Amino acid sequence: MVLDAPGSPLRQAELPDPVADPGQLLVRVHTCGVCRTDLHLFDGELAHPKLPLVLGHQIVGTVVGEDRRVGIPWLGWTDGECRFCRSGRENLCDHARFTGYDLDGGYAEYTVVDERFCLPLPEGYSGLEAAPLLCAGLIGYRSLRLTGDAERLGLYGFGASAHIVAQVARHEGRRVFAFTRPGDEEGQAFARELGAVWAGGSDERPPEELDAAIIFAPVGELVPLALRVLAKGGSVVCAGIHMTDIPAFPYELLWEERVLRSVANLTRGDGEEFLALAPQVPVRVVVEAFPLERANKALERMRSGQIHGSAVLEVARG
Repeated sequence: MVLDAPGSPLRQAELPDPVADPGQLLVRVHTCGVCRTDLHLFDGELAHPKLPLVLGHQIVGTVVGEDRRVGIPWLGWTDGECRFCRSGRENLCDHARFTGYDLDGGYAEYTVVDERFCLPLPEGYSGLEAAPLLCAGLIGYRSLRLTGDAERLGLYGFGASAHIVAQVARHEGRRVFAFTRPGDEEGQAFARELGAVWAGGSDERPPEELDAAIIFAPVGELVPLALRVLAKGGSVVCAGIHMTDIPAFPYELLWEERVLRSVANLTRGDGEEFLALAPQVPVRVVVEAFPLERANKALERMRSGQIHGSAVLEVARG
């Protein structure tokens, strides 16, 4: 499925099989998660993607010619030499390349990947269950780590990432407060099912102050709302790659050592840590599966907030 231009439906196409260069692997794709970032690319909200482009960066597949299952995440290549890479911050590499953005991704039967950026997948997860761990899970995990030891944790936007990170947070003894679109009673019930001690609309105040909040929804208006319910010294982490403009807010919301920060990408270390942790929780991944040719439908359902859990494309069986 090919994106020719922002705003145009993905096009079914027959492409030449990709060829692996030295250091790369040719991977037969089994499943590929559908991410909010894919929707941002589809809508033209991220600048300068490779076009035409095969989307998808939550890829589970097998190496052609080997009996080896691998996971392919968003981070597809770094130079290893810039000051960010040399200081252990490869997620901020000046010349990084990203799967499904600079490099063709997993909305296809085959893809190629730099072998160094593949991740080993935990046993016990099917391809459908493992795919969302590779971005929804990883970005949620990195965001959670940046909240420190916050005990009262707010999650704004209870979708693919939040439904995974809520389980990790509960495993760590945190108390989760879930915020959904106003009136989304089904989403709030879903959050409570996964252990949230409270669930309500994003326009509501929780019953007590929060020590930290993670904003997964790409809505800038949520930032001052989250700051407003934050305890002294708390933090708000913006987990998305894109967000609408943050409206002006009074300095008093940030005062008393509250922190507002973003999360960018992931490191291979994040991937190794989280994928080792997931089966210990154990993380239960809720999935709605779509055949590859219905990728446009999956994106539309994500846009309208109809997906509870994660949308995953089933590309090939086995």
